[in-house]
Amino acid sequence: MFIHIGNDNVIQSKDVISIIDRNIISSSTIMEEMIQRASKNESVVETPEETKSVVITKDLIYFSSLSVATLKKRASMISTLNKLDNYSDELE
Repeated sequence: MFIHIGNDNVIQSKDVISIIDRNIISSSTIMEEMIQRASKNESVVETPEETKSVVITKDLIYFSSLSVATLKKRASMISTLNKLDNYSDELE
């Protein structure tokens, strides 16, 4: 399934490693160093709007204008949809 993380970015939910509040990143030197290294490798997708969260995937790091809570709701909605039984064959 896919998650819309804002700013016209849609990613596969299976690729998400972590979703972190932007304020936590700025308070951690290790996280800041990780972001700087990813920027040098052109593995960061930044947003022109205010960044509220950072989404870390297998290949890229996305800065999102959506809050962690909003992204969590979207991810849990996908998880719920995946758990639903498929009864489409019975409708025929």
